[in-house]
This record gives sequence, structure tokens and C-alpha cells, in this order.
Amino acid sequence: MRMLLKACMDTEKGNEAIRNGTLGKLMEESMAQIKPEAAYFTADGGKRTAFLVFDLKDPSDIPSISEPFFLNLGAEITYTPVMNAEEVGTGLSKLR
Repeated sequence: MRMLLKACMDTEKGNEAIRNGTLGKLMEESMAQIKPEAAYFTADGGKRTAFLVFDLKDPSDIPSISEPFFLNLGAEITYTPVMNAEEVGTGLSKLR
């Protein structure tokens, strides 16, 4: 299932990860693990935030995806199922 992962990082833990050089490595490892079709980085609510769109093949993968963000960055994580335009069209056609 296509998922949107939003990871809002704790500012102090993010600062420390930048100072000690682990933030880039953590993001690279996360990208390699989930192979997102899109990845965006911004500030949201005053916190460093990553938006990653990826295919969640098995819900049992959620802990291995989430824990690095929780443990290393004190992140607040949300998962939201999402559709592309074609999938919305398919879903709407089922209403008829």
C-alpha cells in the first residue's frame, strides 16, 4: 500500500545529529530501506520534517522503518495511506 510517512524531528536531537554527522547517514539508510518514490524535506511547525511516499509491502515493516527516527531523532511519526490520481479514478469508478 502506498503510504505517506511524515517524520517531525525533535529540534535538539536533530541539532545533535547534525553536529555529530549522523543525520545524513540516518536519512541515507532510511531511503535505502524504504526506497521512496518521492522524498521531501522542509520545516513544519518549526521542526525539521521529512515527507516520504513509499510502498509499504507489509505492516510488520513499520517498526524497522520508524525506530531509527524515534531513537535517534525523537521524531513524531505519522503514516497515512495515499493514492495517486489513477488510483483515485479507479476508486471513484467503483462508486457507480
